[in-house]
Amino acid sequence: MNYIDDTIAAISTPIGQGGIGIVRLSGPEAITLAHSVFRSGKADGQSAVSTHRVLYGHIADPVDARTIDEVLLTVMRAPNSYTREDVVEINCHGGMLSVRKILELVLAKGARLAEPGEFTKRAFLNGRINLAEAEAVLDIINSRTEEGLRIACEQLGGGLTERLSAIREKLIEISAFVEACLDFPEDEIEIASKEEIRKKLEAAQMDIKRLSNTFNDARFFREGLLVAIIGRPNVGKSSLLNVLLQKDRAIVTALPGTTRDLIEDYLNIRGLPVRIMDTAGIRASDEIIEQEGIRRSIQAINHADYVLALFDGSEPLGQEDTALLGLVRGKPAALIINKADLPGKLALENITAEGRQYLRISTVTGQGIEELKNAIFESALCDWKEEREGVVVTNLRHKTALDMASESLRRAAGLFSGNGQLELFSIEMRDALNRIGEITGAITTDDILDRIFSSFCIGK
Repeated sequence: MNYIDDTIAAISTPIGQGGIGIVRLSGPEAITLAHSVFRSGKADGQSAVSTHRVLYGHIADPVDARTIDEVLLTVMRAPNSYTREDVVEINCHGGMLSVRKILELVLAKGARLAEPGEFTKRAFLNGRINLAEAEAVLDIINSRTEEGLRIACEQLGGGLTERLSAIREKLIEISAFVEACLDFPEDEIEIASKEEIRKKLEAAQMDIKRLSNTFNDARFFREGLLVAIIGRPNVGKSSLLNVLLQKDRAIVTALPGTTRDLIEDYLNIRGLPVRIMDTAGIRASDEIIEQEGIRRSIQAINHADYVLALFDGSEPLGQEDTALLGLVRGKPAALIINKADLPGKLALENITAEGRQYLRISTVTGQGIEELKNAIFESALCDWKEEREGVVVTNLRHKTALDMASESLRRAAGLFSGNGQLELFSIEMRDALNRIGEITGAITTDDILDRIFSSFCIGK
């Protein structure tokens, strides 16, 4: 359990060696605690330090005055800070020992170790950012492509908030009119006013649906597109993974069954983060370890957003290949014929019997690799515009709230058009407003906050 009125501290840089390490403090005693371990050549007291000023000095152990490190101490007084509290950042050398020792000193002086995401949570609770913008902070940290970063920055800048606020204003206007009718039942709703309300309801519902529908494509920029490479042993799955990644990520040998477990890495295709998996060759096997690898390969087919079913074009179609065609039946998949640099022996009519398209490639010469990348991109984002306009939804929590708001509006419109009770109509309208409020944090619960901020790293 955390408390908003105490002072927290954490290491805000990654674990390991680096040029700089940062220990961050936030709370009412942040400046006092930092100065209790900070030594400067100047006589300025902590009370005289103005906001957004960087001080040079050393961190020393108050017990024996032993110097821990040479540092720069940055002071940011409330409310002009990330958390809208007094914030101090101690920039030291990036060794593991120095940052840990500095953190231990300020904790010993009375600070509490911050929970995951607690600095950003305080920024939300103190009104500096709303909940959607707080989630965008995590998306910026986790961005793997420029397009993903652009979307996250747009949401942090309030793009989604502005769009939701406009929708919310329309709903409030409708609700206020109907509430007035409930308060003054002797005044009947004029036919013209009723038609206007109906049109506004339809327009608001359409706005919500359009926003929700952007999730189907945009989510991949946040979550990544999960692509599985599957096939029987020795068709070139690991070679294809290495060619796509442009590095030797998987071991390639002529020995069947070399890959025993899933091998994953990330690939950037035109701004789309692709989480690509090399899987164990699918075949009948009596070896326990290989059987487990094959089980995981089949599981990957079911979980993947897109499957690359690989075949050896230099050999006839075998029973294992036929079984593979059955495994990908009805799933989003591309049939890839590898080894186009060798004489072809694969009967194409067996591959195209179900009307599926195929693509010839060679992991040796690079033939067809760019076409394959385009096919992967188009599988997820066939309608995505390079110069996109408008806000998109990348977070499943946001889409769920939008869909529930849309459903409430649908019921409200039915009640209104069918001359239903205005009290029930009003309840549905309030529910729609609450669902939208959940996205920005205007309406929230501790469970939602804990779930969101627990996914942050400590120190952010």
